[in-house]
Amino acid sequence: VLFRSYTLLACVAALAAAACTTVGPDYQRPELSLPSAYRAAAAEPAVAGAATFGELEWTSVFPDPDLRELIRTALQQNFDVRVAASRILQAQSQLTIARAPIFPTVDGSVTGSYNTYTGSERPSPDSIFEPRAGLGVAWELDFWGKFRRSTEAAQAQLLASEDARYAVMATLVAQVGEAYLTLRALDLTLEISQRTVDLRKQSLDLVQARVDGGVAGILDVRQAENLLYSATKTIPDLQRQIEQQENFINTLLGQNPGPVQRGRPLEQQIAAPALPPGLPTQLLTRRPDIRAAEQQLVAANAQIGVAMALLYPQVTLSGFAGVGSSTISGANFGPYGVFSLLPAVTLPIFNAGRLQANVDYNEALAQEAALRYQQTLQQALREVSDALIGVRKLREYREQQELLVKALADASEVATLRYEGGVSSFLEVLDTDRQLFDAERDLVTAKRDESVAVVRLYKALGGGWQTDAALASAPQ
Repeated sequence: VLFRSYTLLACVAALAAAACTTVGPDYQRPELSLPSAYRAAAAEPAVAGAATFGELEWTSVFPDPDLRELIRTALQQNFDVRVAASRILQAQSQLTIARAPIFPTVDGSVTGSYNTYTGSERPSPDSIFEPRAGLGVAWELDFWGKFRRSTEAAQAQLLASEDARYAVMATLVAQVGEAYLTLRALDLTLEISQRTVDLRKQSLDLVQARVDGGVAGILDVRQAENLLYSATKTIPDLQRQIEQQENFINTLLGQNPGPVQRGRPLEQQIAAPALPPGLPTQLLTRRPDIRAAEQQLVAANAQIGVAMALLYPQVTLSGFAGVGSSTISGANFGPYGVFSLLPAVTLPIFNAGRLQANVDYNEALAQEAALRYQQTLQQALREVSDALIGVRKLREYREQQELLVKALADASEVATLRYEGGVSSFLEVLDTDRQLFDAERDLVTAKRDESVAVVRLYKALGGGWQTDAALASAPQ
């Protein structure tokens, strides 16, 4: 009996598969208006297939071994990355749930009914016991592709969740890199402040000696103290910023607040890229946030087919196959085979426009997803263009700032010699020394901003989500 029932179901399945169609629009990428090159890119034309800066692994972009170790730790322990990984597991489960209705549902069941019949015409009560065991089958035939479209949407959501995780990783790599560069800039600024304090203490001693010798007045002492204290007050504030920056980095690493291991100085960190940015069309496959937005569009497009399938008749097969027996007033009958097959067709006739409204709703969601996709791409183009102009102009600014620091250093030295020789007042030393101190700190900021601009260019071009071999082999 079971063999005959399975054979019948297999024949029905074959006929249903042959008659199935898939309603709803097939996905097509929207027409995109992409420029031939980035604004602020180099004058040389980009070459398709050539190596680009965004294709480098992050281990090649950041030369500092301590910074690379911080990034590895962050990619393993950061909570945002771990949350994104858990969402991939959720999407995998949703894919299994969406795909399951394509196949029949088979359940085993065991029943045993017992009934007693009494009446005036029965000299004694009759008892009937009917045990039965078998397999129940339920199957909604996917004539219109409702479950196939649902599976397509779930697959796209899975890919979107994977790309979302890559986007989180790329953002995290850039965040750790920028935070570390800021920390090293604060360290360098603190060194400058401490060095300036030492020099100004020597200058104060010199002025005090000149006052004791009757060569200078008390005003020179007060001006020298002014110089000294304007430098000493910066040290506690810098120490505060350094500890808070270390706490921020440890938060990115998924760790408790604490010190951060230092590596190379700021001048030996990331430099301007030697590779070109590439073509704008490469962003479609390089940037994970753009890929995720497109997969969201694929899922929304598939949901239109799911909604449209509900407008058509739904065909369901249910059946049971098994064995049973009967015991009537102590007499046994059986065992015997049991088989039933019940096809059902449900045709929507009146639902107050609910099903068509559901189609319209999903079409509107797909339109929104298409707009979001194009908006994400446009934002990516802006980020790359901003980063390109930032790298170039910040480099020019840093070069000019270096010239300014050199000029002020020479002026400060000359002013000090003129004061010691009695040619000028201490006011000249005060003015040039203040300008030099501010210019040196501004130079540190310029160096940091230039390096940060390179990091942002790397992220904007779709770099930073690649996992190196050491990270891939580490336990998660």
